[in-house]
Amino acid sequence: MAETDPVKKALITVAVMLGTIMQTLDSTIANVALPHMQGSLNAAQDQISWVVTSYVVAAAIGLSLTSFLSERYGRRRMLVISIVGFTISSVMCGAAQSLGQIVVFRMIQGFCSGWIIPLCQAALMDVYPREKQSQAMAMWGMGVMVGPVIGPTLGGYLTEFYNWRWVFLINLPIGIIATIAYLTLLDETKRAPRHHFDMMGFGFLAVGLCSLQLMLDRGQTLDWFSANEIIVEAFVAVVALYLFVVHILTTPKPFISLTPFKDRNYSLGLGVMFFCGAVPIATMVLLPLLLQSLMGYPVQTAGMLMAPRGFGTMFAMAMMPRAIPLFGPRPLIIGGLLCMAASMWAMSSFTIDTPASMIAWVGLFQGAVMGMIFVPLNSMAFATIEKRFITEAASLYHLMRNMGSSIGVSFVVTLLARNTQVVRSELTEFVNPYSQAMQKYSADFATNPTTGLSILNSEINKQAAMAGYIDDFVIMMILSLVMVPVIFAFKAGRPQPPQAAQMHE
Repeated sequence: MAETDPVKKALITVAVMLGTIMQTLDSTIANVALPHMQGSLNAAQDQISWVVTSYVVAAAIGLSLTSFLSERYGRRRMLVISIVGFTISSVMCGAAQSLGQIVVFRMIQGFCSGWIIPLCQAALMDVYPREKQSQAMAMWGMGVMVGPVIGPTLGGYLTEFYNWRWVFLINLPIGIIATIAYLTLLDETKRAPRHHFDMMGFGFLAVGLCSLQLMLDRGQTLDWFSANEIIVEAFVAVVALYLFVVHILTTPKPFISLTPFKDRNYSLGLGVMFFCGAVPIATMVLLPLLLQSLMGYPVQTAGMLMAPRGFGTMFAMAMMPRAIPLFGPRPLIIGGLLCMAASMWAMSSFTIDTPASMIAWVGLFQGAVMGMIFVPLNSMAFATIEKRFITEAASLYHLMRNMGSSIGVSFVVTLLARNTQVVRSELTEFVNPYSQAMQKYSADFATNPTTGLSILNSEINKQAAMAGYIDDFVIMMILSLVMVPVIFAFKAGRPQPPQAAQMHE
């Protein structure tokens, strides 16, 4: 294949990053606007969560269809359709007048968004030779990792100073520019229409993913398996996913090809990417809650304290194209996991009075660690995948990331709630007139017992919640360390000399 013109290559990279940033930004930007949507759309607390749930469920189903649609209709055509569909549904979300309308439009938006990330990744890998793909993945990865970081900050700003509808309408100009760029810059891939679509395999996977996502999203609200709904969703998810695995192993033309799984690095990469979706994203969910609910920071300040994480990610990803040829991807991933564990250990030492400067520095370091893991992992996972399986492999890769994020967030939020309750019950055992810790509240009880009880209860709740957050950070530290031995199972690639990176300039 002829080398792509350098100027065209740069324009394609920028265009692909635009679509990527738009998609990843929308996965988190709407979360902070939910309370405002709830009032505007006259929705109950449990109903408004469907704005998020419908998007995630539809995105999971869309992801699973990416390879088939790309193969049948062409990658460029499907990328343009996904961006146009995402943009139009974003505008419709911004114009929605009822809860039912916005849930339907979010489902369409999520379905289209599922195609964007794997198609963008595959399009970028098409225009870069193998020895330059780590550099391309570093640039593209900034959009993947930075979008969720700046999403809550931007969403809070737009909602507070404008209107929650701008959280969706902001996609319109980005979508128009990206669509024009894809139509003018990308070449259409060779189409290989399948005569047979494995409807049964797709059906099992879609039902399994929907049931699993609904269980994860609604589990904490409904107290998990004490609710019949969660039991039914868990049962359906297990049965459907089991039937899906059996089906693809026994049918002659499965919905998902088994060939990429024969590549050891790719199969291991799926497992590590599941972890990379769980731990960093779960941390980004916990930290804003900690900053606002316990440390008392306003929403804008909390957003500013999250910003260094994005700068750290961008800096690390900019360095990775030079670091990978020098050290090889495996040592970098191992070092990244060890640094991730160190950052979680630092966060486990947080208290309610931890200064903002320390929070910012830890966030900067952790952001850099995310970039240190993400780019080499991409490089190793896709290094030996056949080009004809790139789109399908990328779809599964990001499906694992999404599932890791969903399961990770549900796990840490549930753990936080349960541990907070346990610690609170333990702390109340020390509430008695003879406790030394009670002495500082004696004046409040003497003057006004009701006020004293209120202050004491508030302090117990804060300390119990802080202990719950610390437990979560410790668990994630342990998970980071557990993943280190897995990396040794990857086939070690021989580091390329720095000159190799310049061969195709």
